[in-house]
Order: sequence, then structure tokens, then C-alpha cells
Amino acid sequence: MVTIYHNPRCSKSRQALTILQSKNIELNIVLYLDARIDQSLLESLLFKLGLSAAQIIRRNENDFKRLRLDAKDINEQQLLAAMVKYPKLIERPIVVNGQKAIVGRPPEKILEIL
Repeated sequence: MVTIYHNPRCSKSRQALTILQSKNIELNIVLYLDARIDQSLLESLLFKLGLSAAQIIRRNENDFKRLRLDAKDINEQQLLAAMVKYPKLIERPIVVNGQKAIVGRPPEKILEIL
């Protein structure tokens, strides 16, 4: 089963979902803004992505700027905590297939793990 961490308000996330649906694969759609991602799951996703929190945080979001998450003394744990509290900060979509995950930017990139 393939899982997509999806935000229906995001055009890239919608495009990725359309790609997945066109492949007729068993799909688990997680509306992560509603379901919320806890720190353990976020750490697991980062491991599968092979990325750090800093690499998937949305820097243009108001919460990122308001919380001053670009300060030099901000560490990985603080970024994770902010992403758990404010899930809009998590880049989207994230698609997981087994032990592999990818950020669907551009959406066609998800094909690499199918």
C-alpha cells in the first residue's frame, strides 16, 4: 500500500494524488492537517526520506517567519516540535511506499518510488 500525506488545498498535492490514482494502486490518503503527525511519525518519515527537518520545512509559511525558525540557534528538535504543532510547515505531499518516501515536488517525482 502506498500512503500519501495530502493537503487537498495544495495543487501539487492534488496533482500527486491524481498520479497515484491513475496507477490503480492501493492507496492510503492521510489528511495530515486534520489527522496530525506526531513527532515519532515525523521522525520515521524523515528517515525514509533521508532528509532532515530543515530540508522539508516550508520556509514561506507565516508560522515559520513568526516563530523565527531560521534563527542560527534553532536545532533539529525545535524544528520537529514546530512541525508537529504547526503541520502546515511540513512540505507536501509526502508519498511513502514501503521503506521509501519522497516529497512530491514536482508531483511526477513520486513515480521514482512506485
